[in-house]
Amino acid sequence: MKTIDIVTACAGLADEKKANDILVLKLSGITDITDYFLLASGTSERHIKTIVDSVTKGMKEKGIRPFSTEGYHEGRWVVIDYQNVIVHVFLESLRELYDLESLWIEAERYRLKKENKDLEVENEKTRT
Repeated sequence: MKTIDIVTACAGLADEKKANDILVLKLSGITDITDYFLLASGTSERHIKTIVDSVTKGMKEKGIRPFSTEGYHEGRWVVIDYQNVIVHVFLESLRELYDLESLWIEAERYRLKKENKDLEVENEKTRT
């Protein structure tokens, strides 16, 4: 599976569980950490765990398992590491506090299009 397909699938799986404000940051060429960050918010610890369970189960069904998962038991900020894609699911208040969007301000940004579950460059009509 291509990296863009992995991040798109993760975004769709998070969306299925009503994750809020799903944003993908393209980090390739900016850092060696990963190619993409997927950021999503949940309204409660239970909601975050539901989103994370959906992503990990759905990706496992596609034959992709995370390298590691951190923060699940606390349920406030969970990180799922698929190496080239790192998924962050936060409580809304923690997402605001840590503000990864501003940390990676130069990254190209994508939003999930609801109608076809594709990623779209933010504020543009270009399809990836």
